Amino acid sequence: MQQDEAARALEARTTRKVFWRLIPACFVLYMISYLDRANIGYAALQMNHDLALTSEAFGFAAGVFFLGYFLFEVPSNLALNRFGPRIWIARILLTWGAVSVLTAFVQNATQLYVLRFLLGVAEAGFFPGIIVYLTYWVRSKEQAATVAFFLAAIPASYLLGAPLSTLIMERMDEVLGFGGWRWMIFLEGVPAIIGGVCAYGLLTDRPKDAKWLTPQERDWLNAEIEADHAQRGQVKPLGTLKTMLAPGVLYLSVIYFIYQCGNLGIGYWTPQIVKHLSKSLTAFQIGLVSAAPYAVATVAMVLWSKNSDRTGERRWHSALPLLVAGLALAATVLTRDIVLSMVLLTLALTGLYAFKSPFWSLPGLFLTRSSAAVSVAVINSIGNLGGFAGPYALGWVKTRTGDPAQGLLFLAVLTLVAFVMTAAARLNSGETKA
Repeated sequence: MQQDEAARALEARTTRKVFWRLIPACFVLYMISYLDRANIGYAALQMNHDLALTSEAFGFAAGVFFLGYFLFEVPSNLALNRFGPRIWIARILLTWGAVSVLTAFVQNATQLYVLRFLLGVAEAGFFPGIIVYLTYWVRSKEQAATVAFFLAAIPASYLLGAPLSTLIMERMDEVLGFGGWRWMIFLEGVPAIIGGVCAYGLLTDRPKDAKWLTPQERDWLNAEIEADHAQRGQVKPLGTLKTMLAPGVLYLSVIYFIYQCGNLGIGYWTPQIVKHLSKSLTAFQIGLVSAAPYAVATVAMVLWSKNSDRTGERRWHSALPLLVAGLALAATVLTRDIVLSMVLLTLALTGLYAFKSPFWSLPGLFLTRSSAAVSVAVINSIGNLGGFAGPYALGWVKTRTGDPAQGLLFLAVLTLVAFVMTAAARLNSGETKA
């Protein structure tokens, strides 16, 4: 009895230490990442006029980030395996911070396209690298909830970034002859550089290297991770090319591509949708209205992921939120009332964010951990091409209709297709390991 109590105390103490050492740091770093990639949506309120960008040109500038991301994500994750998470994640932060700062000085659309592409190149590998990194420290039964806390940085970045970005744009406009949107991009790029230095000091590659754990805690954690690995590792690991071409990996990549069309299309265009619905709002007020849905989405994502861990069910926890999001997006097209539109967008974003954590547990149903770095990178890189297609499609629709909300119907259909594909998925070990 005393031994059982001591074992439970050791487990609770060790997992608590790991959580508070790693998850808040990863959360902050990912929030900085998303702030740097998404702040172009707020910059557009001033930038499009200054650089003479059409809606279609802005959609291309927002999405070209993901072309660079796609091309360099798998090589970046292979480099992470070679150099170690601490060094490589720090490198990613430093380079994307530098590119983000330089973006504040662009003078025309071409320069903006180039630097947005390079921002994608610099940041490639960060998200899948963190996902794989967490598998070194967290058992599979706790994975969805842990990833949810990390992924909460995405809606949190919008929640913080919307009012912060628009406030900087209003208060700093023409200070030292520099446009408000330029100050915003410059000031929000600096934290990534600081984060790179901090990541090198805070992150630890593996449990065996964790001097902040006692020897007993290190031994327990190593044994638990190895046992967890053994339970999921009965199949022979696939090589890099076979992992990239595995049917399950490609299937999940298509789902994630379709999902990202809707998710990032909304994220980049929400400020302009709000502006179109109510032309009397200031930039700061648009930021506040745009931020509200992300507060709800953050809470829902964490609670939904905890339920997925509690039940051990992944597929329907991934699929059902997409159904909710698709129906809400379709309904948004039918109204021009700003209050009702924001309620529906909140419901759509809640579904889109609730999908994330259970989805990233799906590769573990048919791939061993040794294949995780490549599989997650492939799914994320191919899927993130939707980050190019979604914003560009919305820009194309707005150029032709004058109403960015009309593009939401296209995104709604795609999201419902992703729901059907996820619900139909048969990604379990017995069916896909052969």
